[in-house]
Amino acid sequence: MTKKPDGRAAGWCGKRGRVTAVLCLLVAVLLVFPGLVPQTPGRVGSLLETFLPWLGLAVPVLLTAALLRRSPLATAAVLLPAAAWCGVFGGLLFSGGAAGDLMVVQHNISDVNPDPAATARALSGTDADLIAVEELTAPALPAFAAALAADRPHHATKGTVGLWSKYPLSGVRPVDIRPKGVGEGWNRGLRAAVRTPHGEIAVYVVHLPSVRIGPATGLSSGRRDESAGLLAEALAAEPLDRVILLGDLNSTLDDRGLEPVTSLMNPTGPGFAFSWPAKFPVARIDQVLARSATVTRVRSLPATGSDHLPVAADITL
Repeated sequence: MTKKPDGRAAGWCGKRGRVTAVLCLLVAVLLVFPGLVPQTPGRVGSLLETFLPWLGLAVPVLLTAALLRRSPLATAAVLLPAAAWCGVFGGLLFSGGAAGDLMVVQHNISDVNPDPAATARALSGTDADLIAVEELTAPALPAFAAALAADRPHHATKGTVGLWSKYPLSGVRPVDIRPKGVGEGWNRGLRAAVRTPHGEIAVYVVHLPSVRIGPATGLSSGRRDESAGLLAEALAAEPLDRVILLGDLNSTLDDRGLEPVTSLMNPTGPGFAFSWPAKFPVARIDQVLARSATVTRVRSLPATGSDHLPVAADITL
């Protein structure tokens, strides 16, 4: 009796190849259309969008699976998520153009920074025209004033946010981005008009509420989203045409929770500039955005004593 070919093995490999191909299609769709993922339960959509670039790690995994299964269909299907990732994030790999009219630095310096004076000296060593900081405590303020005043004599602080500038400031005022139920002592936003050689610019420095990630609750970002809505109202009411927004927004620009803000600002130029956590950065939650101006390039700077990395950006007015 002759043996029959083992059709079960061939059929199983074919089935596994089709499963891999379907997974490739799913990853590609999620990369291009993350908004299809609903927010509930646990704001899953925002959680995906926060770490969306890392979904590209699925590509080598899927390619390995396709090769192991010797499936031409699955191997070809891997091109879908690879092309989707390149289409969405490939432009961020390029260094960008020449330096802009302004260079700015944004940094959450951490309210438990063990050496704020060293952090201040590190920021002072940059060529930044504007330096914005968050989690600026009263004990740390003298160190920053001493380190930054020589080259940036104009400064303003409101609550725990501060701005140092090479150019004169006027119209300094707090920006109320407090979510409901938060007391008046919570002040994490300021606005100032900066008189630059290129004209007057409104600069906002903000620190949106933190989010929490847990197995039971998912991404807890309700207060952050509410604060983003209040910031958007302030930006929409800003009388100056040119605006620069510097701050710890506690999410990436892909997160739909920040859409009220990002929809009012121009797209940001090349550079991933992951800023958090400092020991192993996986996301840029420290942002530089502009209106009627262009952020041509963003980049992370070396670590300080903070749990965030500083972010530098060039802006063309």
